[in-house]
Amino acid sequence: MMITPFLIVPVAAALLWKHALFNPEYGLLNGMMKSIFGAGVAQPDWITDHPIGSIVVALVWQWTPFMMLILLAGLQSRPMDVVEAARIDGASTWQIFTHMTLPHLRQYMELATVLGAIYIVQNFDAVFTITSGGLGSANLPYYIYQTFYQAHDYGRASAAGVVVVIGTILLATVALRTVLSLFREETR
Repeated sequence: MMITPFLIVPVAAALLWKHALFNPEYGLLNGMMKSIFGAGVAQPDWITDHPIGSIVVALVWQWTPFMMLILLAGLQSRPMDVVEAARIDGASTWQIFTHMTLPHLRQYMELATVLGAIYIVQNFDAVFTITSGGLGSANLPYYIYQTFYQAHDYGRASAAGVVVVIGTILLATVALRTVLSLFREETR
């Protein structure tokens, strides 16, 4: 149940957030505000007032389970005999966390960050579905869409597509190096 948001199709998730949660008239967020603070509270239009924040919230909700699975894999690969030895030597829980757990999770956090960055660079669904690229929320993939399908400037859209591909390859290279260093470290 915890990873269900990650399993939802991105367009469906964006539509869920746009219509069921962010809607100023019947959305869940405004309904909760009305029930907690009373009917007199102003009902914000989340998408109009905070377009980038709306997209960020929807993407964080959808991708947090995947990132947590990466960190859970890192926590489960932590050598418990070393942690037990540190406890026997008198290390506190905070010292174990800061000096053993966090350094061990560094590569897993790097991997999660790089994979998240790759997804953000190529994300089109949430921007198109939630804000239609308006209100200053357009990103490079949306710009490519606008340039190709609306302005019919195929050369500029192709050049921007090449930039996205090169950027994604660079990020993927960093991600693969991180994964390979994880595998090398586990074989030692």
